[in-house]
Amino acid sequence: MSALAPVGIVVINIDPVLHLGPFNIHWYGIMYAVAFLAAYRFGVLPLAVRSGVPRALAERITMWTIVFGLLGGRLYYVVQQPNLVHDYLLKPVNIIAFWNGGMAFFGAIIAGFITLTMLAWRNRLNPWMVLDGGVLFAAVGQPIGRIGNIINGDILGAPSNLPWATAYANPHAILQAGFQYCTDAAVPGGPLCPAYQPAAAYEALGTLAILAVLIVLFRRRVRPGVMAITYVALYAISQLGLFEFRKSEPAVLLGLRQAQWTSIGMLVIAVPALYILWRKTLARAEEFHQRGRTQPAPVAAPQ
Repeated sequence: MSALAPVGIVVINIDPVLHLGPFNIHWYGIMYAVAFLAAYRFGVLPLAVRSGVPRALAERITMWTIVFGLLGGRLYYVVQQPNLVHDYLLKPVNIIAFWNGGMAFFGAIIAGFITLTMLAWRNRLNPWMVLDGGVLFAAVGQPIGRIGNIINGDILGAPSNLPWATAYANPHAILQAGFQYCTDAAVPGGPLCPAYQPAAAYEALGTLAILAVLIVLFRRRVRPGVMAITYVALYAISQLGLFEFRKSEPAVLLGLRQAQWTSIGMLVIAVPALYILWRKTLARAEEFHQRGRTQPAPVAAPQ
């Protein structure tokens, strides 16, 4: 990766696939693995320790949530694609090929919240505390995962000559229709080396801002569930704005993209519903958690 004068555009010439002998390892998958490890260590574990949750239990809950979160994120992405039948239903292997890019994080949030709630009740934990751990996991891990998007080139904005605009010189970069590769890096920003706003980097910065808010709430020891509801609200607001930069996804209605409509639904329906549910169930959930710490149950996959 190199920044080239005179306009300072960043030309990325990284093969999205790391070739190690007979093995092909996708950088996108590597970044996800690093994100999961960091998110557990620096997001989930501090809250689990403070809440008296055994480390082994926290690890197993995290594992199941990763599995169902990946499935939810990938499926939510797939069903939004205009070439759903040709690219996915007729080629089922593409449905699970998340290493090629293509995850709708709202799908991961929905699947993750459902999984965490089920596992919390199954293991006599306060669901709101467990959801807090889930959003800390997301806020720590997502910016790292976005590095894979930057390498892939699968989340891009409009053409740009800004100093941090990105051009893709490697022909194996996963550019979507309408985006061009850089074939003349000597003239960055020219017709043979177009550059685009790095929408994936903007996504990472937006999530880091949300993480900063969650860290403040964590240190203030707010009631269980406050971080979870705050995250959903802030993430929805961030997507309303950040998707204006993402030209790799088409508008679907009234000039807004699918994720923006999902964000509106989250803010209008999901966030108020979560708040009402939180007000009605928090005291009982905390009592349930205290009783469960004296009679722990083994974690298991949701049936």
